[in-house]
Parts: sequence; C-alpha cells; structure tokens
Amino acid sequence: MTIREILKMGDARLLRVAKPVTAFDTDELHVLVSDMFYTMQSVDGAGLAAPQIGVDLQVVIFGSDQLNPRYPAAPVVPRTVLVNPVITPLSADEESDWEGCLSVPGLRGMVPRFSHIRYTGFDQYGDPIDRTVDGFHARVVQHECDHLIGKLYPMRIRDLSQFGYTEVLFPGLDASADD
Repeated sequence: MTIREILKMGDARLLRVAKPVTAFDTDELHVLVSDMFYTMQSVDGAGLAAPQIGVDLQVVIFGSDQLNPRYPAAPVVPRTVLVNPVITPLSADEESDWEGCLSVPGLRGMVPRFSHIRYTGFDQYGDPIDRTVDGFHARVVQHECDHLIGKLYPMRIRDLSQFGYTEVLFPGLDASADD
C-alpha cells in the first residue's frame, strides 16, 4: 500500500472527466483501491476519488465511523468502493451543509446537495451496488462523484459569503478537517 499525493485545487487534472472502468477484479484496480483507502485513512478522510490522486478512472471510495476524529458527530457510512457510479436524485429537495475537501485544504463552504438519492455502480470485483441513501451518506457520495466530472465543491457554492478558511469560520476546529 502506498500513500499517494492528493492533488490540490488549481491542478488541471482535477478538472478532467474520468473514464469508465472497463476491467474489474484486476491487480491494477485492487492496488488502486488499496492505495486510495490507505491514502484516505492517512489523513482521516471520509472519501476519496481516483482523480484526486491523478488517476482518470471512475472510482470513488468512502466510509466513516464514529472513530473518525474529523467527523465525530457524523453517522456511520459503510466503507464502500464505487466504480462507474450513477446518481439519481429521488426528489428535488436539497440540504445545505458545510463541506471541505482534501484537494481544497483548510477551506470550508456551504454546499447544497440533493437530500435523498439512489446510487448504482459496481465494486472492484464487478458486483453491482444499488443503494438509496440520505443525509451525510448522500452528501459524501455526491461530493466524491463530483470529482469524476471535474467539479470541486467550491463550484457548487451559491453564496460565497459562506466560504472561507476553516480556522476563521470554526475557531477551535481542526483546520485539517476536510472531506
């Protein structure tokens, strides 16, 4: 397992549209997924997309538990590998909440997201995934999948007065607390 470099906002590679995975259960895909989890865990992240480490494939990982110091109040989200995801909003209802990102360190913004979604795709073995989720789980999935279409959360902020440095917006919160 290798900790990979996480690209930062401004790197043009974060703006590319990722390609679908065409071969499952390969050594290369297993190494990528393993490295992604190792990288995410090394920074206490809740999710990571392959484009954030410079890999242009439609692969995202996510998952959190009550032991994550950056998200102590967040509900548990199952550890998931999601390949070639498709997100379907189940209503037009949105919820806004603060988001951060490992590719946008030290900043937070108020981001609207669909509150109730269905996501489908595959795991790294090619087995289908089909889940209906809401709340934090839905937010994390949408955030990570945005990376696959070249979007970073600041592009979704509607009111830039609700975007700033974590240490200023939330004094006392760990400034590294990004998604």
